Amino acid sequence: MRAPFQRWLLRRHPRSARWVIGQRTLYILPTGAGWVFGAVLALMLLAAINLQLSLGYLLAFVLGGTAFASMLQTHRTLRGLQLQLREPMPGFAGQPLALQVECLNAGPARHGIALVWDDARTRAAWVDVPAEGHAVVELQWTPPARGLHALPPLRVQTSYPFGLFRAWTLWQPAATPLAWPAPEVHAPPLPRAEPRPGGVPRPAREEDGDFAGVRPYRRGDPPHELLWKKSAHHGELVTRERQAGAPAPLCLRWQDSGGGDTEARLARLTAWVLAAARAEAPCALELPGQRIPAGTGAAHRQRLLQALALWAQAPDTAPPRS
Repeated sequence: MRAPFQRWLLRRHPRSARWVIGQRTLYILPTGAGWVFGAVLALMLLAAINLQLSLGYLLAFVLGGTAFASMLQTHRTLRGLQLQLREPMPGFAGQPLALQVECLNAGPARHGIALVWDDARTRAAWVDVPAEGHAVVELQWTPPARGLHALPPLRVQTSYPFGLFRAWTLWQPAATPLAWPAPEVHAPPLPRAEPRPGGVPRPAREEDGDFAGVRPYRRGDPPHELLWKKSAHHGELVTRERQAGAPAPLCLRWQDSGGGDTEARLARLTAWVLAAARAEAPCALELPGQRIPAGTGAAHRQRLLQALALWAQAPDTAPPRS
């Protein structure tokens, strides 16, 4: 009966970017301690009836009223709370992703709220939300493979204040975090730089580099590199000094990534992309049916990793069966 009940429950909780815990989607049941407390309370009431003890009646009714008030408080702790998942950052497959959930509270303070993934044995993250304020709680989730993933249902629960009842609800966040391929641990060195067109490497021109300072004028320096204000101040011509020109771009090709299966090739290409980014070397990426021109920077690195994460194996690139 567990699987049909779970499907019925998830239909009541559609995926959404923001979840407001309402009366119809909030459930409450006694905890183990609550069942024991109820049994003891029933025995106390039976003893008071049999022995005609007025103080027994009073104690049983006071404890029963306290339990009823705690049930209402447990229910109110979650009712009306708003949950919103911040935009998740991409990460690597097999490594935990940090996801931040923002809890918005328009009423009194709420305490002892736990958030935990419903389909995994993970530790719960606890949060207290101040009155008419908000709080941010960080959760860890590990994507099993590369690509876009739908997050599992998130269970939000509390047993505040006495632990006799547990109120809970399910929320299915609509975000789909991206998981890059896990890089190869001991990847081979980067391939050689892509040769210039025509087979003859172009010499690096000094004026193509970055600004590195000033130096005295030399015969043959281009006029647009002269610094006229500094020349007037120093009494002699000075010109800009630049670093050497940019290195030839690398080309990371699918056919150069080894003869393993698809995921092994993508893991090696991912390691090469990270190595090129650390070296600040311009690199291009060639996949079957897709080519990304050379570039540098964090945005280019993310573009390459995204292409590797979302690339689907073409039929003609499938590894041969042994």
